[in-house]
Amino acid sequence: MPKSEMLRARIEPRLKYEVEAIFRKLGLSTSEAINLFYTQVQLRKGLPFQVALPNELTLKTFKNTDKNEDIVNSDNSDEMFDKLGI
Repeated sequence: MPKSEMLRARIEPRLKYEVEAIFRKLGLSTSEAINLFYTQVQLRKGLPFQVALPNELTLKTFKNTDKNEDIVNSDNSDEMFDKLGI
């Protein structure tokens, strides 16, 4: 079936620019990316990713890191996991 429907949306210019740069790196046009998204929604009968609000621990972590508090610095993943006790 030929593609004949048009889709118009307003989006913040900086977001559009940054995302389209990622699409170019992936070898996708904006239209191809939108078609890919729509196809995944159709196949999954919903969004192809989880949409959720952050929980209290995540919100606290965001606030602390924004204030440059409670940050664990490591040279590699093994050291990070050791420091975190994981």
